[in-house]
Amino acid sequence: MEHSDNDLGRMSGGAGPASGGPDHPRERLTTMVSRWKQRVAASPRRPGNETTTNLSGAEIDLLGLPDPDLLSDAGLDRYLDDIGVPGEYPFTRGVQPNMYRGRLWTMRMFAGFGTPEDTNRRFKYLLEKGQTGLSTAFDMPTLMGYDSDSDWAVGEVGKCGVAISSLEDMERLFDGIPLDRVSTSMTINSPASILLAFYISVAEKQGVSSRRLRGTLQNDILKEYIAQKEYVFPPRESVRLITDLIEYCTEHLPLWNTISISGYHIREAGSTAVQELAFTLADGFAYIEACLERGLDIDAFAPRLSLFFNAHSDFFEEIAKYRAARRIWAKRLRYRYGAKSPRSWLMKFHTQTAGCSLMAQQPENNIVRTALQALSAVLGGTQSLHTNSMDETLALPTEKAVKIALRTQQIIAHETGIPHTIDPLGGSYFVEDLTNKMEAEAEKYFERIDEMGGVIPAIEQGFFQKEIAAAAYRYQLEVERKQRILVGVNEYVEAEEEPIEILRIPEEVEVKQKERLRDLRARRDEGAVRTALQGLRQAARDGSNTMPHFIACSRCYATLQEQMDVLREEFGEYQETYSF
Repeated sequence: MEHSDNDLGRMSGGAGPASGGPDHPRERLTTMVSRWKQRVAASPRRPGNETTTNLSGAEIDLLGLPDPDLLSDAGLDRYLDDIGVPGEYPFTRGVQPNMYRGRLWTMRMFAGFGTPEDTNRRFKYLLEKGQTGLSTAFDMPTLMGYDSDSDWAVGEVGKCGVAISSLEDMERLFDGIPLDRVSTSMTINSPASILLAFYISVAEKQGVSSRRLRGTLQNDILKEYIAQKEYVFPPRESVRLITDLIEYCTEHLPLWNTISISGYHIREAGSTAVQELAFTLADGFAYIEACLERGLDIDAFAPRLSLFFNAHSDFFEEIAKYRAARRIWAKRLRYRYGAKSPRSWLMKFHTQTAGCSLMAQQPENNIVRTALQALSAVLGGTQSLHTNSMDETLALPTEKAVKIALRTQQIIAHETGIPHTIDPLGGSYFVEDLTNKMEAEAEKYFERIDEMGGVIPAIEQGFFQKEIAAAAYRYQLEVERKQRILVGVNEYVEAEEEPIEILRIPEEVEVKQKERLRDLRARRDEGAVRTALQGLRQAARDGSNTMPHFIACSRCYATLQEQMDVLREEFGEYQETYSF
């Protein structure tokens, strides 16, 4: 049984007065629902998802729809224009017609620590426990473009992620993991092109064509200037590198999501949900405009753009945020940027539960926080999800903690019944009104950003930074005044708590990585390295696409820092100049 007809028969024309033609709201509704039913019937069903009744034995409705008899023609028109059905413009109700009935979200747990072998073992552990995609965290030296033996890396190697300085490290990271069978996300920004070049080169050594690689590169530098501050080069040069990568991948990596436009870190810095929504989408539009200025066809690159949102603690606000984001994205891509393909209009996004909501006090409470935040992401229609572990406010997660976090997703997927119904909160008066309000507030921010000349001028003026700082200050005052209760922090406090086990990274990791780099430099062809780095330097100067040169550098084992230092010399390093 593909769906229940309890509501669908009425919605497809069985009620209401005679229509006045194909443009009449009721006829539009009949056509829309009929088309949607056909698409659901043609969509694949998830294996093992045979449930059609709830625990009481009642038939489960596949999609909740309004009774047209309760809506005026104007109200029905608005429903059709703003909400509609899943898998169709404006995608408010989701990007696929059957959503999780056809395929669950990807369970992509963030992992990375110590040496490449340490993280390789964690990857394989998570895959064994049922994870369906890999997500790679890199240590701070890697994020900032320094090798493990740099003076800038002392004391930080492998501490907040895996240490990757060369193609050889990347080979160890994915040893025994066939890259044509997994989807891999990499959280990297300034050195993103270099890490992708390493990944492509590993695939080549496995005999896997780059055209078969699936995954996502974070690659969102604008949010670094706004929130996280892990930037290296000035904004315009950084956006140039991103545009190079998008242009290259559009031709050579057609399955790869070239950028994950990241509101997550904007929210972690203290923004409100509305600011996260508006600033993230504004960044996305800036990347689109840079690619259009390059002369790229929007329908060639837009389908491989993805977004990344925070799942915070205000349950319904988070759900409304995701719905508003899909609608805003669809409207802008279709009408402002002229995309013709519906694949360009739909917004795919990954979600991570809120790291800033995790508390060191009574850390087991974080399991509950994470579960509710994950639930909001699923009800909001996410395509991919990371659930934080209870101990991540103290250290990188232990195996036990990360297994609990993964099991949280699996319980939502298999025990709650939520995936059996598409967009169960669609049509909720509260949720739809909140969605509309968030969309309107985001549009006000877009107007202010446009008045400043766009995202980069707004960054240079400190606009985003000041807005987030003010929001974070307001929130902290509310917590301190107990206007907002944080369980175990400012209320229900316990005087004494039992410490929990945490993961510790030994200092031997840094020693080992340094030894490996010395050995690599002694074995490689230094002439080939110099030639490849000179090619990269010339491309940086003359404006040609840098990606082929990053790949050439990777193949001859030029290190991460050697390539980044070439760009530092050519582009310079960025320093913020605004003041509060």
